[in-house]
Amino acid sequence: MISTYTSKLKQLQIGDLIAKIPIIQGGMGVGISRSHLAGAVAKEGGVGIISTAQIGYDEEGFENDQAGCNLKAIKKHIRKAKELACGNGLVGVNIMVALKNYKEHVQTAVAAGADVIISGAGLPMNLPEFVSRTCRTKIAPIVSSKRATQLILKMWAHRYDRTADFIVVEGPKAGGHLGFSNEQLAHMDAINFDGEIRQIIDCKKEYEQRYQKNIPVIVAGGIFDQKDISHALDLGADGVQIASRFVATEECDASEAYKEAYIHASEENIEIIQSPVGMPGRALRNKFIDRVKRAKLPVSKCYNCLEKCSPQKVPYCITKALIDAVRGDVENGLVFCGANTGRIHEITTVHHLMQELAGDLQ
Repeated sequence: MISTYTSKLKQLQIGDLIAKIPIIQGGMGVGISRSHLAGAVAKEGGVGIISTAQIGYDEEGFENDQAGCNLKAIKKHIRKAKELACGNGLVGVNIMVALKNYKEHVQTAVAAGADVIISGAGLPMNLPEFVSRTCRTKIAPIVSSKRATQLILKMWAHRYDRTADFIVVEGPKAGGHLGFSNEQLAHMDAINFDGEIRQIIDCKKEYEQRYQKNIPVIVAGGIFDQKDISHALDLGADGVQIASRFVATEECDASEAYKEAYIHASEENIEIIQSPVGMPGRALRNKFIDRVKRAKLPVSKCYNCLEKCSPQKVPYCITKALIDAVRGDVENGLVFCGANTGRIHEITTVHHLMQELAGDLQ
């Protein structure tokens, strides 16, 4: 099985940065992918991604100073991940556009030496403003359509005279926040996402020529095994992003109860919910989701996470729900997951998972 496609796998080159294995571990917040997981993935030759969303939830003083604790934690976890990587792979961050302190998160990640910044949960129109072209950090938008890709690349070229260093194309089977409408997600089989990927690859060629640089395209959302990786590469992608499978690893930063929720999940208890971010999201059905369906959960404390959030209007506090889950209360917290989580049945290690996904490339 391995020999059927490992010859297609090539190292991922993003400007002057190189990852031996073209697999990006997707960013997962709150606290699911921090330094332990990202460092382990980078050590294997991939790209380990830290989510900055409320990353400092367990820092002393977080209850009173979320912004300060998050910036402190960004620096700490990038440093720790790079130490764990032992000079291998790349270490980066995922920063949500919807965050209240988006600019500060980007600038702190750059100053801390992040190799890459991946940005979604909204269109990162002003991301280049916070990242100097002379710095080492590479930037990538998360897109789900050719239209979004065109909007971002056109704006970056017009306003900043630069383009993306790479592009992450996230499909409808991804976990967490999704760039699709509820109606589209209800009819996923009707979405020609392969066609969308090909169009995005064609779209970025204009900017490759204009800026005389290669812009790798990374396919994300529902990537589970070698067959999925092979399919993405056949479409013309340069690599893949995988998130959910890395939750069920010893190195994942989540609690054991969180990991157990993944390996005991079935396809039937995965559903689409409405997030206070304003986007649909995919999560495991539990007592928390059942309660939210019946009535709004009053927000007793604001954690200052989202730029556009009115605590009086949102159905629940997403920060509290995600922190409760990552700490182990998986019935009364929000557990984001990908569409294929029901296929995960055991806890493994990052080393063994990367071996399974990349075959004998290593």
